[in-house]
Amino acid sequence: MKVAFVAMSGIRVFDEELLEIGLTVPGFVERSKTIASLPSLGLLTLAALTPDHWEMEYIEVDELETCGREKLLAFDLVAFSTFTARAFDAYALSGYLRSNGVKTVIGGLHASLCPEECGEHFDSVVAGEGELVWPVLLEDFEKGAMRDFYKAERAYDLGQSPIPRFDLLEVERYNRLTVQTTRGCPWECEFCAASIRLGGGYRCKPVDKVMQEIEVLKSIWPHPFIEFADDNTFANKRYGHALMDAMRGCGFRWFTETDVSIASDPKLLTKMKRAGCAQVLIGFEDPGDVSGLELKANWKSKQATRYLESIKRIQDHGITVNGCFVLGLDTHTPDVFERYWDFIRESNLFEVQLTFLTPFPGTPLYDRLAREGRLIHAEDWRRRTLFDICYQPKGMSVSQLRDGFIDLVSRVYDEEEVEQRRRRFCKAKMMADAC
Repeated sequence: MKVAFVAMSGIRVFDEELLEIGLTVPGFVERSKTIASLPSLGLLTLAALTPDHWEMEYIEVDELETCGREKLLAFDLVAFSTFTARAFDAYALSGYLRSNGVKTVIGGLHASLCPEECGEHFDSVVAGEGELVWPVLLEDFEKGAMRDFYKAERAYDLGQSPIPRFDLLEVERYNRLTVQTTRGCPWECEFCAASIRLGGGYRCKPVDKVMQEIEVLKSIWPHPFIEFADDNTFANKRYGHALMDAMRGCGFRWFTETDVSIASDPKLLTKMKRAGCAQVLIGFEDPGDVSGLELKANWKSKQATRYLESIKRIQDHGITVNGCFVLGLDTHTPDVFERYWDFIRESNLFEVQLTFLTPFPGTPLYDRLAREGRLIHAEDWRRRTLFDICYQPKGMSVSQLRDGFIDLVSRVYDEEEVEQRRRRFCKAKMMADAC
């Protein structure tokens, strides 16, 4: 039996003018390259759960542009994972394979959020955390009895996680590799389409498991740059301290996503720097008011008055902050663009990511906007890129939001402005190191 794991990575901004801007804007280009060059950790994990008698191969979908999709006809089963923005591409490729007698299956976040739609295009759909059902699916396949639908009925114990099959990768294709330390996030935001939607709550992988994965990864790439495939690595501070203690002196640099609460723990920041942390990505959403974004609490809104102080504290430890902001919230009016510009300049953020509020399928935001009749291109998943407008804003027109966004990103990502932000960080770091 032969199985191919196909990662539908990489996204393309649908709006042609924004795409053209993205060709010259560092904030677009650098982040898009990073996303495109990350392997699918989910597929590599499923590969580790695949019995030894199966032949397997990991394939980035863009490789097929060179070798041809016919390559996949040699496999008995092809397993897909995709960003929502590339779902239609996955559907088309699956259709080609099925028409040629190859069975297909899809799992991951998009499949979990749109299982019925995916069921129209694949022989089988896996909803929820795939580790729980993949071995069963393979057993059924070998018996000729693979079901149309599989669903994980409980949360997966990260203590049982196998080491992903990093050895299947052509490492030279990537500028960084991924390791997961936590899953989920305690702050349930209305728009979030991350792993929290898979269920199971916030969980931490045992530190010794993480270290085993890192050592295996280093065996194929001695000095890697690692991105933690987490939604909020340091939400649990006790775990964060233990992980940083174990990682001290590991000899590589890394990046992760977390929340602003790390700024209130200077000991943790010191440990993070000593453990090789290069940058943290923090979702500030709106530097003024994000009330109403969280479904269970209003924690982020309570932090907003301390954002400037928090950014300075983190960056004073020599860790750069990539601040993420969302435009088009229901509270936003046309004056929001100048307000963001003022904050970004005052904050001295090393990097900035500006996106539109995006209603991903299956999220509370999508459901609310659908009820309110405000969705645009409701089921055109190609536009779920974070840089395309898919709904009618509340406090301004679509054209006002789009034009204001274009003006703001043109200023924020101006080459001279980017260079000044980075020079200011380096100067502040040198002063902090001298103290």
